[in-house]
Amino acid sequence: MAVTGEVLLAGIVLLGSSVQWLTGMGFALVAVPALVLLLGPAEGVVLANCAAGAICCAGLAGSWRRVRPASMVPLCAAAACTVPVGTWLTRQLPESWLMLVMGGLVTVAVLLVLRGARATSLHGTKGAVVAGAVGGFMNSAAGVGGPPMSLYALNAGWTVGEFVPNAMFYGVVVNAFSVASNGIPGLNRTQWALVIAAMATGGVIGRGLASRIPENRARLLVLSLALMGGVTAVGKGLRGL
Repeated sequence: MAVTGEVLLAGIVLLGSSVQWLTGMGFALVAVPALVLLLGPAEGVVLANCAAGAICCAGLAGSWRRVRPASMVPLCAAAACTVPVGTWLTRQLPESWLMLVMGGLVTVAVLLVLRGARATSLHGTKGAVVAGAVGGFMNSAAGVGGPPMSLYALNAGWTVGEFVPNAMFYGVVVNAFSVASNGIPGLNRTQWALVIAAMATGGVIGRGLASRIPENRARLLVLSLALMGGVTAVGKGLRGL
């Protein structure tokens, strides 16, 4: 990867990490479309899995006591069952179709979250299983497993304070499953160093901005960036057919 590519890689991870710490969500939504365009579908997704999992681990360190095991067990168990399905699918499709699938999943997920979709199927244990299954598939296939969790939390009536630690816990587990299924990205030492530095710097920036930017504006910014990235990936996939 040329120097320009490495700078872009660090910038994408920095932006994704910043919005994750700012809003409690958004690393994958913002970073995956750009990483896929820069590194290709396979490498982009596995790097997003690794980075998002690491960020969730750091975020969970001070809030793990607020995790709801009753909700997380069916969510995570269902995700574990569908992660291999997502991995299998991505290995069967040519790159242009992968772009279409990933961009389409991101775009649809963002639109559903923006609409605040409510459904009786996303209540209780049944809802946790549905959200976990869809999220596990999406995370391993497209690197974006958070939106189903967000929709489940919305339908369950969780506050932001309840959502964030549980979303972090889910992120740790589902990304661990996805990394085990998809493997580790083939970056060199310099690229790994840039990614780690960008994640750390993004965390500092995101936490610094959290008290200055209203949550609803930050959330809208994250979803808007994700929507643009998803549409761009779809466009690139269509051009490659």
